[in-house]
Amino acid sequence: MNIELGPLKPDPSMLALGLAQFFLLTWALGFHLLPRVERVRAQRWDATEGRAERAEAVRAEAEATRDAALREIGAARHEAARIRQEYAERGTAAIAAARAEGLRDRDLLLATGRARIAADRAEAATRLRRDVGGLAVTLAGRVVGEPVHSIAAERRTVDRFFETH
Repeated sequence: MNIELGPLKPDPSMLALGLAQFFLLTWALGFHLLPRVERVRAQRWDATEGRAERAEAVRAEAEATRDAALREIGAARHEAARIRQEYAERGTAAIAAARAEGLRDRDLLLATGRARIAADRAEAATRLRRDVGGLAVTLAGRVVGEPVHSIAAERRTVDRFFETH
């Protein structure tokens, strides 16, 4: 096969050497240089877009944690409100019970005091009548000039006087 290439007629030994160098260069690029280029490209992607993806994942996790904390805080506030309400009701019941007990004690104290006052008043009235009667009889005896005790006791004059008044 004689192809006329003109001044470009290659020397077969040079052509074989060129092809060997081409395959050697392709092999060196494929096994050494291209993996390094791929590693550098992966590192650059990790430094730019990978960090953004990790940041998005961290942000989503932080939001989930924040939402859980807010739910927990809401539940704690609800529980605190329930406890406040319960203790307010207990306080109201305790105040009502103390008020009722105070009213019972007051009524008992008033009743006891009224009974004591009535008893003291009756005793004072009895003493006063006796003393007034005795003084009246003594005064009458001084006015008349003789003792009238026996006559007053016999007629019950003083007792009749107090019964009518």
